[in-house]
Amino acid sequence: MFLFVTASLLLSCNNDKKTAEAPEQSNEKADATTSTSASATTELKQTPLQIASKPYEKLLGSYVGPFGTNKITMLITAVAGDSVVGRTIVGGNDRPYRGSFKQNGSLFSFNGKEPGDHKDDGEFNFAIDEKSPDKLQGSWKPFAKGRPGKEYALDRRKFQYNAAVGTFPEASQRLLKAADLENMMKEDLEFMRNEIFARHGFCFNRKNMRQMFEMEDWYVPNTVDIRGFLTAVEKKNIELIKRYEKYADEYGDEYGR
Repeated sequence: MFLFVTASLLLSCNNDKKTAEAPEQSNEKADATTSTSASATTELKQTPLQIASKPYEKLLGSYVGPFGTNKITMLITAVAGDSVVGRTIVGGNDRPYRGSFKQNGSLFSFNGKEPGDHKDDGEFNFAIDEKSPDKLQGSWKPFAKGRPGKEYALDRRKFQYNAAVGTFPEASQRLLKAADLENMMKEDLEFMRNEIFARHGFCFNRKNMRQMFEMEDWYVPNTVDIRGFLTAVEKKNIELIKRYEKYADEYGDEYGR
């Protein structure tokens, strides 16, 4: 009971943090912008609070997989007594949930509700069999009437930053030079820049950009705010790529031919 009270107090403090727009990517052409309500804490790339009574430690962690046309990351961050606390990251939103769980034999069944102050909030029902602890299956029902629900089957996956993945890994590994960019088309420059954000697990608000990265096996949505996680090399490369994107936009078909 002491652990659960501690978890509730700490997580309540986290839920009061404000979500701010990341200055490194906040311009009219950037895709890595935030879109959560003020009640959602966005610093998920740090080790999440993990509290559980001894028998339930194996339930903690993150589970990733398809969620309708998007990819979702569901985190279980605290389990104690008959209560569960966690977060979901999907569609450019980072939302907390709270609820209850019960055990029936080897099956753990969970019910978690989002706060209800966002238009996409709803109720999760999901289950984990301790015989297959790396699998999670469930359904989601929106609070808004008339909207369809979703079913999902997720696999346990832990986010890990890797500068070597992607089509343009050099953008995270070394300082780019003019020769690296001057013959690239605007669309490729835009992809290169946003791939830097994707390596950090950024969950994109813009649907077409989000769906492009969700096709990549290495991509795990993990946060909607990457301030403080971009390296010095990445920040400089982002600014350089932006300048070439602007140049490509101004010169149109004459650029990169």
